Amino acid sequence: MERTERALTERLGSIAGADRAAMDKARRRQAELAKPPGSLGRLEDLSVRLAGMTGKVQNSLENKVLLVFAADNGVVEEGVSSAPQSVTAAQTVNLTRGVTGASSIAARFGCRVIVCDVGVNADLSAYPAVLDRKITRGTKNIAREAAMTREDAVRAVWIGAELATETVRQGADVLGVGEMGIGNTTTSSAVLSVLTGASVADVTGRGGGITDAAYAKKLEVIETAIRVNRPESADVLDVLAKVGGFDLAAMTGAFLGAAMARVPVVMDGFISVVAALCATRLCPASADFLIPSHASAEIGYRIAMEALGLTPLFDLGMRLGEGSGCPIAMMMLDAACAAMNGMATFEEARIDDGYLDPIRAGDSFRVPGGRS
Repeated sequence: MERTERALTERLGSIAGADRAAMDKARRRQAELAKPPGSLGRLEDLSVRLAGMTGKVQNSLENKVLLVFAADNGVVEEGVSSAPQSVTAAQTVNLTRGVTGASSIAARFGCRVIVCDVGVNADLSAYPAVLDRKITRGTKNIAREAAMTREDAVRAVWIGAELATETVRQGADVLGVGEMGIGNTTTSSAVLSVLTGASVADVTGRGGGITDAAYAKKLEVIETAIRVNRPESADVLDVLAKVGGFDLAAMTGAFLGAAMARVPVVMDGFISVVAALCATRLCPASADFLIPSHASAEIGYRIAMEALGLTPLFDLGMRLGEGSGCPIAMMMLDAACAAMNGMATFEEARIDDGYLDPIRAGDSFRVPGGRS
């Protein structure tokens, strides 16, 4: 299959948004289930959104897969991270062994993990469990030059999209998207600042933890990278190529691939959300397939989520990355499906729901000045 930028643009143009008719049917079924209206809160909303993605009112997400894209970022030369670059390779392998935070949580909840090397600065050929899609051994230092060529950015997006669609062809019902790459909070902050127009200070956090001096240097490096490379905010591929990373570009592709395959795809934390924003800027219809997981502790997360118009499902103070929030959110999706599929309707439960008519006519649940 042709993997040019033109082919990508054509493929994205064929993506349709949510199935509104299926969503209407899901809402009607929710209204018929034996419960007070809206009493399952966001689980009801999730079940309706799932219907829009799959075209089915009742869904089952038995086959869960977390896609983790690993790559190194040349900007670590500037001292923006507390961890050495070697951690990328080590944790990429450890993800396949099930001993990282994300992979151990995923294993507990029956979520398969696929780890894809798109640019780790190491030879991982001795580890066949790591999927080899390496473009080069890491990007260039964005404080001095563009991270990659535009052609390599397109290639990375295609890699992510094709892995997502192939995983669905093999039976996946829901995908999650995570990453492993030392220095990628720096690149993600740079991309987010350019895409949203927010200041570097407003979107840049301390990543895995850095000193005050290193944080000041991180801000300076991102400002320099944007000034040196002059990315065009309206051109996502230009932004990814100039100040992004292979991991970020491949994740962008994975979100787009999920939309192509019409399956729900769960976002993780800050880096994953920035990639999702890139995907929606390339193809607005892809937003209909995004499911948020946790609220990241990174300060730029809120700005990215506001740009997406989404709200996280939960806040546990997490800031690990790797896709660690995805398996937890998938369990919430399971709960939404279980209620939609397993609850009896008022008719099936032999309950006359006429008593709810006055309640359905207005807001009969909130107490003035109270929370419910």
